[in-house]
Amino acid sequence: MSVARTFVATLAIVTAACRGSESRVALTSHRYDIGTPATSADIAARDVDVGPDGAGLPTGSGTVVQGTAIYAAKCASCHGERGEGKPPLYPRLIGRDSIAEGFPFGKDARFVKTIGNYWPYATTVFDYVRRAMPQMTPGSLTNDQVYAVTAYLLAANRVIPMTATLDSASLTAVKMPYADRFVRDDRRGGREVK
Repeated sequence: MSVARTFVATLAIVTAACRGSESRVALTSHRYDIGTPATSADIAARDVDVGPDGAGLPTGSGTVVQGTAIYAAKCASCHGERGEGKPPLYPRLIGRDSIAEGFPFGKDARFVKTIGNYWPYATTVFDYVRRAMPQMTPGSLTNDQVYAVTAYLLAANRVIPMTATLDSASLTAVKMPYADRFVRDDRRGGREVK
């Protein structure tokens, strides 16, 4: 038998085998019967992201004093009593190193990035705390608690006064010290964006 005939015969056998499996697949369900379909309420409960412009901030408020107590109870075990961090797992959150005030992070990776010296938007501090913290029980803080912890973190980094109360309006108005050092991603999508 020639090579061409062998190839054609093999192709015919493979094609026939595939057709047979297609009919078996058509008879079985394409569902795996794992989980349940997401309801509108399920989706709404997880659709809680907050943008740099404050879009998505919920109602509620919190003070620095309230945030100090919540931080001590829920955050200090990982990030330290004064936000000094516990490397390598838990980063430093608080501190405005005067040497780093010139924003040298791109030239020297040894500089420690904190909320006070390397965070572009106050609203995204809220977003991160709300969705990802505390690490062992993310999303467990109420909106008021998240506003309070955010107020504490911003005040401890000398971004807002120690007497501040944050809500959606006041948090959106906070300008982070180095917001102008970040460049907005203006890519529109497509193949060049990975």
